[in-house]
Amino acid sequence: MKPLFLLLLFCGIGLQLSAQSAPFNIYLEPMSIPGVGGLQSYAYGQHEGKWLIIGGRLDGLHRRQPFAAFDEAGNNNQILVIDPEAQQKWSAPLSMLSVPFREQLSSTNMQFFQDGDYLYITGGYGYSNSAGEHVTYDRLTAVNVPAVVAAVVAGTDISAYFRQLTDAQFSVTGGHLAKIYDTYYLAGGQKFEGLYNPMGPDHGPGFVQQYTDQVRRFRIDDDGITLTVTHLTPFTDPDQLHRRDYNAVAQIMPDGQEGITAFSGVFQKTVDLPYLNCVNIDSSGYTVNNAFSQYYNHYHCAVLPLYSAQSNAMHTVFFGGIAQFYDSLGVLVQDNNVPFVRTIARVTRSADGTMAEYKLPVEMPALLGASAELIPAEGLPVYANGVIKLDELFGDTAHVGYIYGGIASTAPNVFWINTGSESSANSQIFKVFVVKNAVLAAHELNAQSTGTLQMRIFPNPNNGVFGIKFNLPKATQVRLTISDHTGKIIDRQVMKDLSAGEHTITRQLGKIAVGGTYFATLETETEKATVKTVIQE
Repeated sequence: MKPLFLLLLFCGIGLQLSAQSAPFNIYLEPMSIPGVGGLQSYAYGQHEGKWLIIGGRLDGLHRRQPFAAFDEAGNNNQILVIDPEAQQKWSAPLSMLSVPFREQLSSTNMQFFQDGDYLYITGGYGYSNSAGEHVTYDRLTAVNVPAVVAAVVAGTDISAYFRQLTDAQFSVTGGHLAKIYDTYYLAGGQKFEGLYNPMGPDHGPGFVQQYTDQVRRFRIDDDGITLTVTHLTPFTDPDQLHRRDYNAVAQIMPDGQEGITAFSGVFQKTVDLPYLNCVNIDSSGYTVNNAFSQYYNHYHCAVLPLYSAQSNAMHTVFFGGIAQFYDSLGVLVQDNNVPFVRTIARVTRSADGTMAEYKLPVEMPALLGASAELIPAEGLPVYANGVIKLDELFGDTAHVGYIYGGIASTAPNVFWINTGSESSANSQIFKVFVVKNAVLAAHELNAQSTGTLQMRIFPNPNNGVFGIKFNLPKATQVRLTISDHTGKIIDRQVMKDLSAGEHTITRQLGKIAVGGTYFATLETETEKATVKTVIQE
């Protein structure tokens, strides 16, 4: 494999990061519970301080070989109950359930949402013995959380507390299930059938991959005995809703209404890179925000939503995970291998709807956070959709939840060398605290996040032939300049009257030095961005 190729992105008017006053800080306190092992990509509910954990994987990042990726040995075949305060754990085997339940509930990347006593779980991907292959399950399962928790703790039968229906609309993995008022939203994700193969469906064992390109909407009628679903018209967008393995987070919008924001995700329709923009979803529809770019946390990770009614500001905090970008000594570094990162960042939506990204002064203690969950502490002041009321948190330091599980990686980029030992399912638990009304360390504004160009180069690495992808909020003229490390211009182009939207241009540089440093600059009438790149053979 060629050496790692990095792109250093600089704002055209100065450094990428600038210190900003912080509305709060985050503090992590590690803890462990005897007997609690590692787990990632699971579903959870909770009742009276106890967690109910279902599904997920016992191993780390999936391997690239089809025979090894998502194998049965990595399935979580236990239902777990964990009491984080008493530091106790109980378990019950899924074998207590009938085949349709235990197959789905041992899968990974299910979508889930707890509404009162019931945890609703859809889809998930894994090996089905009854089908004889890997499938995405077409099921909705309702779990009576208090009853299952009590039964697991008591060591009694759990089978009476699970109900299920089959519906092709629920055949989704890697999306998110949320609720806005009385309607459920199954946002993004994909249907994946067959063995995973990073070389694509036409190499070796084939597979079928179909993104939903939708936010599927439905209502659930559940009296505790009969479970029925009424489907509503979905939101469909093959370009902007073509997302999976991302973060979709409950929000309070500037008008005070409940909503969801779909942050980043993979993969774009025209290039295998994460989205940088976001999509805001509410009960009336969805809007794409191209005036904001998220750089630091692209794949599913632990998240914390906090809203301040006093300032009408929505803060979403992201803990580690996997991202195309990370900060190095104040410089935004692009790595198209999309590595594991330690970054803790927040995205803040202001009262006027504008959004910006900030790097927090604290990081994850290692390459952690991917496919983890932040399980909120019970008894917090929250809105109906679970968003924490920041202004009402008691005291200067408030315990808001726990981060459990996820993937622990030994290095940023392990996928192509992954033998199964380079990463693992993390068993470390972190108490999460929000610190207010104290001397707060500054959060660093990522100035690129408020820009609109979203400039990126691909492939990565390249030999002097590459594409430049960028976005324009409105029709305008764009000037492209490519120079060497001395400032000598080696290529220049003026593109007139480009339309609004995404654009990709291809460049082929001649008479260039392998290992040489070159700068590509895009400039409009209002914005400028520069990418520094090194050419390889």
